[in-house]
Amino acid sequence: MDILSHSRSAQVAYQDLLRLHLDETASGILGSIEARQRNGRTYLYDKFRLGTEMKSCYLGEDTPEMRARLARATELKADAKERRKTMARLARTLRAEGFIATDRDSGSMLLAFARAGVFRLGGTLVGTGAYALYQGELGVRFDAEELAQTGDLDIASFERLSVALEDRVEETPGEILQALKFEPVLGIHDRQVWRWRQSRGQAMVEFLTPAFGDERVKRLPALGVSAQALNYLNFLIAEPIPAIALYRSGVLVQIPRPERFAIHKLIVADRRLRGPDQAKARKERAQAEFLIAVLAEDRPDDLAEAFQDALSRGPRWRERLEASLNRLPRTAETLRSLA
Repeated sequence: MDILSHSRSAQVAYQDLLRLHLDETASGILGSIEARQRNGRTYLYDKFRLGTEMKSCYLGEDTPEMRARLARATELKADAKERRKTMARLARTLRAEGFIATDRDSGSMLLAFARAGVFRLGGTLVGTGAYALYQGELGVRFDAEELAQTGDLDIASFERLSVALEDRVEETPGEILQALKFEPVLGIHDRQVWRWRQSRGQAMVEFLTPAFGDERVKRLPALGVSAQALNYLNFLIAEPIPAIALYRSGVLVQIPRPERFAIHKLIVADRRLRGPDQAKARKERAQAEFLIAVLAEDRPDDLAEAFQDALSRGPRWRERLEASLNRLPRTAETLRSLA
């Protein structure tokens, strides 16, 4: 398998653009920083007065990187105009270097979700929409045909996190999608809406959440949506990372860690055994195969850790991994060589 890397200048430009977008989020602080403890984790909030009422806005999990940015909030706010010029220049550089941009419909949707706070409040882009963004995270070139999409977007979040944050999006995804000419698709049994279909085409937007046995529809209060619960999804969206979708000057989103994405694709491909899902299974195995080849070379320790994590989760997990790897002997050999 031939793996082509982006130039060093393109990889640096991507990392600079990502850093500037993260700086941009910290530059909007209105009040004081408040730390809250939830389920053994610390979350940071911007606490400010609006009229006679105190408000709080979730900023993110407490990390040294987040603290460092917040400490520079005043400086970052003063540099906003110059920073945005630089972001536009870096986005142009990435296009010139061959980065595949997000299509207009998907890009405008991601931008609207980002502005409403969907990704800030725990939403993680999954599926092919996330896979496309590994060109920046891993610095590798993707085939344009490989990334051809129908405009489908899948966004996942943890139910427990959504409840714990005690914050909400400024505009619900349902409101955004209806403005973009998407229509809600009612559930067969409980009539809850967790997906929307484009009225002028076949594009679909779905909201997902991890299941731990019962795959039912659950509510995500922070995002203002319901979501279809799926087993194995908790593995995928643990410890998400920031990424840039190349639309306009870039859109800051969250995606799964690439090693988790690759291993998860092996697992879910085995769930698609018959009918039209067979084509999806082939695509998922191809994505896993490519990412594992890249990660085995560049991030073998991360890949080995994710693989061992999945194997340790029980016999059903191991059976699904083995079934997919039986179809990908070279990938199986690569993973087993990391042990």
